[in-house]
Amino acid sequence: MAGINNPNFKEKAELFTEDLSKKGRSEATIIAYAKDIEQLLNYLSKLGIDSLDKVTIEQLEGYRQNLQDNNYTPKSVSRKINSTRTFFRYLLDHNYIQDNISEKLAHPRFELKPPRVLSEMEYRALRDVSRVDIRLYSIVEILLQTGIRIGELAGLSLEDIRTSKDGKINYLYVKAAGSHPSRKVPLNKSAKKALDDYLTVRPETEDDTVFVTKNGRPLLVRNIRTAIDKAFEKAGIKNAKVNDLRNTFIAHHLANGVGLPTVSKLVGHKRLSTTEKYLNIIKPVGKEERNLKEL
Repeated sequence: MAGINNPNFKEKAELFTEDLSKKGRSEATIIAYAKDIEQLLNYLSKLGIDSLDKVTIEQLEGYRQNLQDNNYTPKSVSRKINSTRTFFRYLLDHNYIQDNISEKLAHPRFELKPPRVLSEMEYRALRDVSRVDIRLYSIVEILLQTGIRIGELAGLSLEDIRTSKDGKINYLYVKAAGSHPSRKVPLNKSAKKALDDYLTVRPETEDDTVFVTKNGRPLLVRNIRTAIDKAFEKAGIKNAKVNDLRNTFIAHHLANGVGLPTVSKLVGHKRLSTTEKYLNIIKPVGKEERNLKEL
């Protein structure tokens, strides 16, 4: 909160993020909220406002317009409005303000794009170009065959690779993070083999993170994202992101008849409604690509 000039505002912002932490929000969520609120409070300070109880809906609407004028996408503006509303609810609950005028702040209109799902050709091309690097191929296979989040993959430790009595890889244990509970993630033969092949060449290191650099340091989310983005480029896959591997897993499992609650549990969705949005796109996927047996 070093970027907030008003001491009173800075104190409230720090108390707010502490409250988020106590409620079990993830570190990434807390950081995102903190940045959004810092931006809001600095805007209000420039207007000469010295008390949050004096903020008007017109000033919040001015903040929204300022974001739009500075080329923030409607989706980004909407997220910042959600942060603003959450912050003002906190202020009201703790008697720092008498009225929560942020509830009157409207979201900008925008259309949500359907989840991007890899086609059969893209799916195979990505796997093919990744085979030249054992570590990358293991990462791609795990993301494609389990649907776990990139942050969950980066956070895997060796003890999270659970084995059967004969010592063979059985499943992954994804630790609880923030509001997401822990869960067991099954691995198919392809994912097991890719992971096993990587572990045989994994650099020796005292760090127990599964995916590490050549120097034995943990492979960060940004490193993983960069590697996969390069693989997309080599495979000729356009307009794709790492999260689309997760989308592909979800869509194909639903298309192949796996029940909604089961898929939701596998990928760690907190709400069934989050998984339900994929039902609108699985019919064409199911007809064209039902032969993707690896999924």
